Amino acid sequence: QVQIVESGGGLVQPGGSLRLSCQASGFTPNYHAIGWFRQAPGKEREGVSCIGITDGSLYYADSVKGRFFISRDTATNMVYLQMNNLKPEDTAVYYCAADGRDPFSIGVPGCLYEYNYWGQGTQVTVSS
Repeated sequence: QVQIVESGGGLVQPGGSLRLSCQASGFTPNYHAIGWFRQAPGKEREGVSCIGITDGSLYYADSVKGRFFISRDTATNMVYLQMNNLKPEDTAVYYCAADGRDPFSIGVPGCLYEYNYWGQGTQVTVSS
């Protein structure tokens, strides 16, 4: 049974940092893409950062480039999102999602794709 569990959200002041963690399990075979998405109140869901497993291709939304960094630990199958220099506009529920297909391999930027498996989300609030 596929299970995706996020952790690491919380309240942080502007300029601070957080690291989100995602544990994806139960994939047989393993997923081929995984990433982070977010949804703020009253806004559409946004792809934040995604990674393609085929060759490690990365996608970052323009709004987070240079501040957020995605990484994957193949030994533990954990995926992380390091978020630095956080801004109030980063406030949202952050979701981890995975899929059995690698969108990068078909020419689609990694987060601009309908992922099939989703976690429950973790709240990130950036406020002074």
